[in-house]
Amino acid sequence: MGDERSVSGSVTGTRAEIIDFLRRGPATPTEIAKHLGFTYNAVRMHLVSLVRDGLLRPVGVRRGGTRPSMLYEVTPALDDLLSRAYTPFLSNLVRALSERLPETQLDEIMRTVGRDLAEEWPRPRGTLTKRIEAASSVLAELGAPNEITRTNGTIRIRGFGCLLATAVQGRPHVCRAMEALLERLLEAPVRECCERGERPRCCFDVTIT
Repeated sequence: MGDERSVSGSVTGTRAEIIDFLRRGPATPTEIAKHLGFTYNAVRMHLVSLVRDGLLRPVGVRRGGTRPSMLYEVTPALDDLLSRAYTPFLSNLVRALSERLPETQLDEIMRTVGRDLAEEWPRPRGTLTKRIEAASSVLAELGAPNEITRTNGTIRIRGFGCLLATAVQGRPHVCRAMEALLERLLEAPVRECCERGERPRCCFDVTIT
């Protein structure tokens, strides 16, 4: 039990096998255990974990046998979470747009994307420093751990990596999307100072007024 077969490389071992089986349709713990050759208790333990992580959900009850059994299915968000297509799709989309659109037009499209993305989060409140701390948490939630430093009248949010590294590939337009996202969240001017070399890093300066 618990080999390293994976679902799109994101979930491994027994959890991956359970998810692979349930992607075919809802099933009870007993049906999962019988199909995969696991014990009922082992399957129940993994189901609890997968429901807690938002990958599975109870969907009803199957009646029959000695007593009703809970049915489980994958959540609608699972395909998005486990897909390997998003990164190469985004990278090729940005490249195609950059080859076909004037720089100013592409820049405005990316800024629009950033502003629209900012609407997914509540607008931070409080002082500018507090809002920057909240925006830093949003970047971390998106997958960009970062630190906040003060330099010559500015507050800098500097990432330890780049959450859009594959799409960036030397293109500043992608960074402008995140710049616009932060401007909308902070309601303050933001200037991107990202590193776009071999190891891209997010970096944004917010002027202290």
